[in-house]
Amino acid sequence: MPGRIGRLPRNKAGYPIPWFVATIHGEPDFRVIRAGAPEIALCGKLCWTCGIPFQRQEDRAFVIGPMCAVNRVSAEPASHLDCATFSALNCPFLTTPQMVRRERHMPAGAVNPAGEMIRRNPGVALVWVAGYKSWSAFSDGNGGTLFDVGEPKRVRWYARGREATRAEVLASIDSGLPILRASAEADGPRAVTELEAMHERALAYVPAGAP
Repeated sequence: MPGRIGRLPRNKAGYPIPWFVATIHGEPDFRVIRAGAPEIALCGKLCWTCGIPFQRQEDRAFVIGPMCAVNRVSAEPASHLDCATFSALNCPFLTTPQMVRRERHMPAGAVNPAGEMIRRNPGVALVWVAGYKSWSAFSDGNGGTLFDVGEPKRVRWYARGREATRAEVLASIDSGLPILRASAEADGPRAVTELEAMHERALAYVPAGAP
């Protein structure tokens, strides 16, 4: 466990509570992002996971799913590389493909992430490592903040608490792509062509190995 993660408070089950998690009625709710957290992290140059500032010119690591590797957009800010890797290897939702998002009994006033959220468990997680200036933030048009993760310096794929296989990554991309394609088709032929190009670009970062 990275030292910065080790210094985070714990919940009753002993799990570290990431910096971005909201406290509801005195208890952390891992499903809910604290109010204004993306903007606070962005302005303060804080790690999304541990809340500690980045060092000057330090790389940024985004924990994203395969569809975010296609469109290169994330609703969550960057983390330190070791914090991002810890999250990808240990987050129960990211390491358990059959786990679904718990939508029942969401607290009143909980705000959804910016952009259009794909409500599925992709089965694999990607740590996308970008240079400190190779990413950018922009508005989603509804008062939220999204992140263009830019061109990666390197990527690391994980599944079930270990490195993901090529087959696992390709299966996740293939199962999620129809969601993006449906949105592109609604926007017209040009959007479909752009999506196909983004898909091909993303495939260059799939891990090597047997298909």
